[in-house]
Amino acid sequence: MGGLTPKYVLRRVGMWLLTIWLGATIIFVIPRLAPGDPVAAMVSRLTAQSGYVENSAQMIEAWRARFGLDGPWYVQYYNYLRSVLTLDLGFSLASFPSRVDEMIAQALPWTLGLLTIAVIISFFVGNLVGALMAWRRTPGWIRAFLPATLTFTSIPFFMLGILLIYLFAFGLRWFPPSGAYGRGLEIGFNWPFIKSVIYYGTLPAISIVVTSMGFWALGMRGMMITNDGEDYMILAEAKGLAPQRVFWSYGVRNSILPQVTALALSLGGIAGGSTLVEYIFAYPGMGYLLYLGIVNTDYTLIQGIVFILIAGTSTAVLLLDLLYPLIDPRITYSKG
Repeated sequence: MGGLTPKYVLRRVGMWLLTIWLGATIIFVIPRLAPGDPVAAMVSRLTAQSGYVENSAQMIEAWRARFGLDGPWYVQYYNYLRSVLTLDLGFSLASFPSRVDEMIAQALPWTLGLLTIAVIISFFVGNLVGALMAWRRTPGWIRAFLPATLTFTSIPFFMLGILLIYLFAFGLRWFPPSGAYGRGLEIGFNWPFIKSVIYYGTLPAISIVVTSMGFWALGMRGMMITNDGEDYMILAEAKGLAPQRVFWSYGVRNSILPQVTALALSLGGIAGGSTLVEYIFAYPGMGYLLYLGIVNTDYTLIQGIVFILIAGTSTAVLLLDLLYPLIDPRITYSKG
């Protein structure tokens, strides 16, 4: 990483901190702009379940004081920033006494395990399809077949998820319509549990891979076409290098950089984009947890999840920006 300079690293780290602070401030403000009181909503749910809650007004005031919602906005903001800096995300308003960090810790492995793998598979398959579509030496029968793989690109992944549930869960009964694993299994690194997780996660993974691979393919195709006429490509072919080497080392390598940037953004914010998929399949990941927080007006849960997303996305972009000289030697941050 000789192309990096200390000044550039400090500037990027400063931008990273600024991004996280701005994001944390925005997610503090937005839930409070929504109508309604989260504590009153919680008491209303209790009333709907039991039919009557004694001393509900006093209970609302006590809970507002317990969660620090009775003070002025700047006091709430100060307490919120302090909790974020110490990673103390507090208690869930809707699921008290559950802590937000514990709820996120339970949901995060499901999102990372399923959706990260789905996005990475989509990334590699989509970029390979796009590169082969633009490569002049690709056999004709492959070039004729590849566009068919992009048929579902224009369909939102949650719509494809509904279609998959209808066909393969209720129609053919090949896969379960919801859940993350079968009942009665011991949770852990054992083959019956792992097999069940793969079985239950197949449909949501397919809905993401099939609909998102077209995004990578079209982007990669455009970059390959742009680089196809460059001097280094012409020189590599004139030197008689093997077509496979020209394809991978000169074509794909010089076209992949913008795609890697988009991959970092996709991985950083994967939970937010998977909310509807996890809701449709009742998959216990970060997206489904975020949906529950929004529905229940759970300030602390929403703030905790979105803060994790912002921090993850910002960190992924920072690391990639610092790793660019390794991905593409033409990039340097040193002067002269």
